[in-house]
Amino acid sequence: MRIISVFPALVLATASLSLLSCADDVLRLPTGKATEAPSGEDWIDLFSAENAPLWKNVTDSASTAFTLTENGMKMNPQKGTRYIAWTGGSFSDFELHVEFKCGTDANSGVFFRTDPADPVQRGMEIQVFGDHGRHPSVHSSAALYDIATPAFNMALPPGEWNAYDISVDGDQVTVIYNGWKVLDLDLGLMTMPIGKFDTPLASLPKEGHIILQNHGDEVWFRNLKIRPKQ
Repeated sequence: MRIISVFPALVLATASLSLLSCADDVLRLPTGKATEAPSGEDWIDLFSAENAPLWKNVTDSASTAFTLTENGMKMNPQKGTRYIAWTGGSFSDFELHVEFKCGTDANSGVFFRTDPADPVQRGMEIQVFGDHGRHPSVHSSAALYDIATPAFNMALPPGEWNAYDISVDGDQVTVIYNGWKVLDLDLGLMTMPIGKFDTPLASLPKEGHIILQNHGDEVWFRNLKIRPKQ
């Protein structure tokens, strides 16, 4: 009697199904659309003619870290990481809208409630990253950097404008990324050091500066508008 093994065929079929499943995962990543910039007298345009000159490199004396454009800011490629702070005041609770575009793997960040003397450890960062088509992580775009993974990676293809709508109210932080809510966090629960942060986020000051990061890559920002909450 001749015995024919079907095991190799089963393995091949299973592998093929797995590859098809992976392909489906890539094809089925959600897509969104950049939200429109808000308007109204209660919104402060941090790139207006009045406010744009108040952006300063607070890391060192380098004068080429960023360039102010007609309606925003360009982070210039360079060696090293620098932090560009809006020095016109600090904010506690607020709504913030900002749009950005960048190339593949370009890195930056939007920092809030932070201290220009130590932006990384004395505040929080919503990551900006050119990672279209990848799965989210604590280092992906829209992550609360090194702390919380967004529900979805909504990054649009390289060179397209993306939008964050960030709300901070006491201990509550939410992030809408290209129209989708991807983070909804209670900082009050974070009473222990997490990730790279030496201080529990629940213990950080409830007021601080808005800072944009130059991580060495070309990244563009526009329509950075903030509305303080009463």
